[in-house]
Amino acid sequence: MNADHYTYRVTWSPEDGEHVGLCAEFSSLSWLAKTPEKALRGIRQLVAEVVSDLAAAGEPVPSPIAERTYSGEFRVRIPPEVHRSLVLEAAEQGISLNRLASAKLAA
Repeated sequence: MNADHYTYRVTWSPEDGEHVGLCAEFSSLSWLAKTPEKALRGIRQLVAEVVSDLAAAGEPVPSPIAERTYSGEFRVRIPPEVHRSLVLEAAEQGISLNRLASAKLAA
């Protein structure tokens, strides 16, 4: 598994007073550093080490989000009142409930 294919992000941590490097596929890992560049370098190195350790132990290694395939479908449970309201809104706009929900999620 190529650790460079994972989803990384760097943000400021007011609590720590430093930048924090994060990896979406390994949400329990983080790396603090004085600069964003060092935070990114640190989290990437940490993830590479964890991936190596998991592989060596025969443990499953998460696949990168970018390399997964998606069907474009997922189910969401909502209260019946919300469902009714959305159906009404879609009907008033002359569009399908699916199109309305997709537009709302994308907004």
